Amino acid sequence: MNKPSKVGFVSLGCPKALVDSERILTQLRSEGYEIAADYDGADVVVVNTCGFIDSAKEESLSAIREAMEENGRVIVTGCLGPEEEKIREVAPGVLAVTGPHQYEAVVNEVHKAAPQPHDPFTHLVPPQGLRLTPRHYAYLKISEGCNHRCKFCIIPSFRGDLVSRPVRAVLREAEKLVEAGVQEILVISQDTSAYGVDKKHAAEKWKDKDVRAHMTDLCAALGEMDVWVRLHYVYPYPHVDDVIPLMAEGKILPYLDIPFQHASPKVLKAMKRPANEQKVLERIHKWRDICPEIVIRSTFIVGFPGETEEDFQYLLDWLKEARLDRVGCFKYEPVEGAAANELPDQVPEEVKQDRWNRFMEVAQAISAEKLQERVGLEMAVLIDDVDEDGAVGRTYADAPEIDGKVYLPSATDLIPGTMVMAYITEATDYDLIGEVVFDDEDEDDDW
Repeated sequence: MNKPSKVGFVSLGCPKALVDSERILTQLRSEGYEIAADYDGADVVVVNTCGFIDSAKEESLSAIREAMEENGRVIVTGCLGPEEEKIREVAPGVLAVTGPHQYEAVVNEVHKAAPQPHDPFTHLVPPQGLRLTPRHYAYLKISEGCNHRCKFCIIPSFRGDLVSRPVRAVLREAEKLVEAGVQEILVISQDTSAYGVDKKHAAEKWKDKDVRAHMTDLCAALGEMDVWVRLHYVYPYPHVDDVIPLMAEGKILPYLDIPFQHASPKVLKAMKRPANEQKVLERIHKWRDICPEIVIRSTFIVGFPGETEEDFQYLLDWLKEARLDRVGCFKYEPVEGAAANELPDQVPEEVKQDRWNRFMEVAQAISAEKLQERVGLEMAVLIDDVDEDGAVGRTYADAPEIDGKVYLPSATDLIPGTMVMAYITEATDYDLIGEVVFDDEDEDDDW
C-alpha cells in the first residue's frame, strides 16, 4: 500500500477561522491524508491566515515566510487570501492562494501538490469531524459574513454578506459534538444575533418540533442537549432580551459576549454602530434583574478618529455604570481598505496609549471587585489542563483563551474535560483560586 501523504497546518486568527481549519482538515483526513506534526514531515503545508488588522496581516505574512523557509511547499488560504499580490511579494513561490471559507479550493490545491490515492480502508474520519480544540469543548459556527458596514472593519469585503447555515444542519452538528463527548459548545459567527435573517427565519423539523433559523429558537434547541452553551459575537438586537430567560432557567450559560466597541454617541455614529448606549444600560440592568448570575464580556476601541477626551471620559463613565465582567480593549489602528482611514482628526499614538492605560485600569478594578464577590462560593469548574502543580479550569463566566481561569493547586488527579465543584478561596484581578469539593464521579445529584 502506498504511503499516505502528510499535510502540515498552521491556523491563525479568530475561532471562526479555526472552524474553517477544522473543516479543511476533516475533509483531508477523510480522504486518507495524515496530519504532519512539523514542517519536516509534511508533503505540503497549508497556512490559514488572518487579515482583520495590520498586525494580524503581518503575523500571517511572517507565518507564510516561515513555512516557505522550513518546507517550501505552501498553500495559503483565509482572510489574507484576497491580497495575493502582497503574499507573493514576501513568498513568490507559494503553490496557491485562496480566500476565506473556500474549503473545496484548498482541498483541490492539496490534491495537486500531494496526490492521495483512494483507500476505502484508511479513509475514515470520526463522525463529528476533526477538531483543533481540546475534546471537551468545540466551536459551532452558525453563519458566515456580516450585513453591517462598520467603518473600522473590512470583514464583509472578503467574507461577504450574512449567509446562515440551515438550522437543522447546525443542530445536527451540535448533536454529533455532544455524542463525541463535548461538554461545552461555543456558538460563533460574525453576528450571532442576525442568524437566519437571510433565510427569513425559515423553520425546519428537529426532534418533532418546528425550529426557526432564529437565535432564540436555536438557543432553546441547544439548551436541550445538556451541555454548556456559550454565546459569542452577539449584537444587542431587541430579541436578545428573549434569550435571557433561557439563561435564568439554566438552559444555556448566563454569558453574553457583546462587542459594544464604544459608548459615546458621537463615536458610535462615526463607527456606523448603533448609538443607543443609554438604552443598552437599561437593558443590562433588566437582564441582571431576570438573571442575576449573568456575565457580560465585551471589547472596546479607544483612539478612533475624532474621539475627544470628552468622548473617552463618557466611555469610562459608561463602563463604571455598566460594570461589565470581562472587558478587552484595542487601540484603534488603520486597516487597509477600511472606511475609517479617510476620517479626519486621527488620534496621536501617545494619546491612544494613554487612553488604553486608563481604560484598562478601570476595567481591571471592576474585574477585581466582581471576582472578589465569588470568594466563599462553590462553583462548577470545567477542567482544561492538569500538570504537576495542579489543575486549571473555567467557570461558566469564562470562555476559553479570552477570559479568566480557576487554579486548583495540588489537584493533580483530575482529568481534562471533567467537571468539578470547587470552593473559591482567593481572587486576583482576573482569575480565581480554589480547592476541589467533589468531582463529577461523586454520587451527588445537587449539581
